[in-house]
Amino acid sequence: MEDHLLGWLRTLEEDRLGRVLANRPDAIAAPWPRRLDTLAQRLGNGFAVMETLRRLPLPCLQLAEVALAMSRPTADRLATFVDARVDDVTPWLEHLYDHALAWPGDDGVIHLAEGVTRWWSAPLSLGEPLDHYLNSWTISNDALHALARNLGLPAQGNKRRAIARVTEALGDGERVRAMLPEAPKGTVPLLDRFAWEGPTLNVDGGRFVIPGTPEKWCADHGLLFRPSWHVAEIPREVAICLRGPGYHPPYMPESPEVATIPVDPEEVDHLMTLAAPHVVERCAALLDNTAKTPLPLLKTGGVGVREVRRIAKETGCDEDETRLLLEICAVARLLAWDEQSGGMIPTERYDRWRLDEGSARLRVLLSAWWRMERSSLRRVDGKYGTVLGDDPTGSAVARVRRAVLSVLAHLPAGTAFAGRDSLMGSVHWHAPLIDLELLRECAPAVLDEARLLGLLANNALTDLGRALAGLTARPGDENDAAVPMVEHDPVLSEAATRALASVRRSALFGPDLTAVVTGPPSAELAELLDRTAERESRGAASVWRFTTESVRRALDRGHEPDELLDELAGVGTIPQPLEYLVRDTARRHGEVTVTTVGCVVQAADPTLLAEIAAHRRLGKLGLRLLAPTVLVSAAPAERTLAALREVGYSPVPVADTGEITIHRAGSTHLDEPHNGKLILLPGGQVAELSDFTGITELEAPPYMLAEPPPDPFEHARRLIVASRADGGSSGRTWAVIGRMATRLPTAQQSLLGFVVDRGVRAGITLTDGLTATISHGELKGGALDAWCEEAGDYLEFPLAEIVEVRGAH
Repeated sequence: MEDHLLGWLRTLEEDRLGRVLANRPDAIAAPWPRRLDTLAQRLGNGFAVMETLRRLPLPCLQLAEVALAMSRPTADRLATFVDARVDDVTPWLEHLYDHALAWPGDDGVIHLAEGVTRWWSAPLSLGEPLDHYLNSWTISNDALHALARNLGLPAQGNKRRAIARVTEALGDGERVRAMLPEAPKGTVPLLDRFAWEGPTLNVDGGRFVIPGTPEKWCADHGLLFRPSWHVAEIPREVAICLRGPGYHPPYMPESPEVATIPVDPEEVDHLMTLAAPHVVERCAALLDNTAKTPLPLLKTGGVGVREVRRIAKETGCDEDETRLLLEICAVARLLAWDEQSGGMIPTERYDRWRLDEGSARLRVLLSAWWRMERSSLRRVDGKYGTVLGDDPTGSAVARVRRAVLSVLAHLPAGTAFAGRDSLMGSVHWHAPLIDLELLRECAPAVLDEARLLGLLANNALTDLGRALAGLTARPGDENDAAVPMVEHDPVLSEAATRALASVRRSALFGPDLTAVVTGPPSAELAELLDRTAERESRGAASVWRFTTESVRRALDRGHEPDELLDELAGVGTIPQPLEYLVRDTARRHGEVTVTTVGCVVQAADPTLLAEIAAHRRLGKLGLRLLAPTVLVSAAPAERTLAALREVGYSPVPVADTGEITIHRAGSTHLDEPHNGKLILLPGGQVAELSDFTGITELEAPPYMLAEPPPDPFEHARRLIVASRADGGSSGRTWAVIGRMATRLPTAQQSLLGFVVDRGVRAGITLTDGLTATISHGELKGGALDAWCEEAGDYLEFPLAEIVEVRGAH
């Protein structure tokens, strides 16, 4: 099958090959192929084919299934079989061709990728073709000749000719139906059951050996075959004949219409500008809350309902919003488990995220939702799932989300969907491989989540929702550590900037100690007011009230009164009552002090303690006398003990019970140092990177972007040029390597040749000790131009400087 595909690829023009590469980004992912045979291997990969099938609409899948059920499918025969015009079939066949899932041969016969054949074990509920049974080792030549005689066919000739005659006869519908009047009573109902309910059914094996039974007659005439005693199957051609000339497989070339109603675009836009800043602001408030109180997880995993309600109450969100934002923050790596804190806390990514501009922060959240593999608001049996709990449906939920928004994006401007039923019908047409029951469960939740995020308003997609739905970059999955390309999409960036354009950065302070923001507050303004006042209402206008307790909380966090007043003055005019409140609260702040001590040092001799307190070399401990026989240290007990012993004193540790606690210390093993790594950078530069210690996968640097794939159409041009220049260079490969790579033994030269001719992976070492893992090599003069995994690019390695080649797995 791969050879057929390669032959077709060699016939393509640049434009068609470019469309194939554009539709199959998996085929030009790094290391991007530089030869058509490598491209054919990637396009035929079974997993990649199945993932591509998931993105195709219903007509493509229907035609692929019908083509699998036919012996030599062509466009004309397909159109006749599905009772459609050729013009209705051709566009969807072209769609299959543009995804390299099918391609036409020179004789017009359509070939399908091997991965497509694996999707349907019984296309159209039909069994294996006749030659599958007739070529089986269980069918002897005598049995085959007997079958031919029963069908009234010549029995002479070899096995191949006999199979051809039997196949032609049983593939003729009129001939098969003409045989049935001579069959025993009960044969027609038996065959009808196999034709429509088969192809495989359980049977009574004994009836297949009793003369005169319908089962025996069908077996003798090749209409049924038994792979085992109690199981029988009907061949594909026979079932099609029995279904009759009026049978046509289902084919729906047109998408069901979505019922729509007109909406006011300005109102939709206004609701987006209210929701988008609210999302950024509430995420910041939620993460600040978890920074103060780590979010514990249940023993079974996930966040409990009590914790969700507590956070909702403390941050002013409703529960649905809290559920959604918690899961988005976890996927965005802004929130992660911390063993030391015993709960979920903000990560270093959050520290960087909060310093970004509002548009960038919004895109991080939307990107996380786009690839999130859970549905926060999905109800199963009327109940929500556990927040951050396991969801067995996984990536299927993300596919539902993208399919729903994609259909909404195709609705005309100024319209909204009028009912969910028609919307579900259209979504299922565009993504037929999504489980229908899962679609019905998840779609309402997707719509509710989209409303909360400002992607949907009045049942119409906002500009922000259209930008997200129209993304062409691969979003990545939930476990990707690197930031997906969608966060940097220019269309999404523009929409996010406009969605946040109406945020308010100033407040109206009243003499009644209130602050009013007439519109969506910016995240910075909301954070300032939340830090210094109590929020009383939110919506089109948000109101905060300053109280003694709220100002004291701000002072407790280390803010000076003048600093606090300056910050408030930066966003509005401060009335005199508010200034009096801040300064009066600051005057009383600190009337009572609390000091933290590391440990207590006691001795019966006051002179000894006074000497220790005055010792110069112990000044780093911060020693203070509380009483003649009591000394406190700012350092913890272990550090204080070590310092006292170092200057000649003999202290002992004492437990809270007053008992001396000296334990025999076991032997310790020092950890081996982490050695640095030499890596190869683009351009042949070398850098040394030390291992990152203490950084988990969740804390990986957030703005690492993978090298983008090449432009599909430019790469198509390069592939075509390379295929024309390739004239069987295998002999040249061995000659050049043998002449230039003189430092390598013969076996290693052969392995290097496979890197060139077959694209295999191998590890190499150069004369300067540099190592690299390479693949997909080409010879350029005296150098090997190959993909370097460490550098993430194609680099040139002089053949004369390669001193070792080893296999890489």
